[in-house]
Amino acid sequence: MVTNHLELNAEINGVKGRFILDTGASNSCVGLELIERFKLISEESEIKAAGAGATDMETQKSENNSLKIGKWKTNECDLVLFDLTHVNTALKQHDAEEVDGIIGADILEQGKAFIDYNKKALHLKKLKKKKVRKLKVPF
Repeated sequence: MVTNHLELNAEINGVKGRFILDTGASNSCVGLELIERFKLISEESEIKAAGAGATDMETQKSENNSLKIGKWKTNECDLVLFDLTHVNTALKQHDAEEVDGIIGADILEQGKAFIDYNKKALHLKKLKKKKVRKLKVPF
């Protein structure tokens, strides 16, 4: 982006969106006004959000969403939902496009991320499927 933020496209619950990649954000986030668009089931949260010049913002949470970034996918994506107006206002002041949310360190850790700043590329390791152990019964 013109602001020097890394931007990426991703799908949440099958819906495409634009996101900032933020290694300093502990949790991935989506704007509160986008709950219906991204088919999120939300619930109240005790967590207060802070960042980009705003503090003590009310939040909601949405658990176990599907997230797809390129070919990488998880069905265990928990999201913090809060008002991203301050983020998008700051982006617009720098002639950048608005975003739908933030991909944070939680996803980067889950995907064992490698960010190649030179190539402006994000690499995420494919998640291993949990093996279901079958019990052999001698019948």
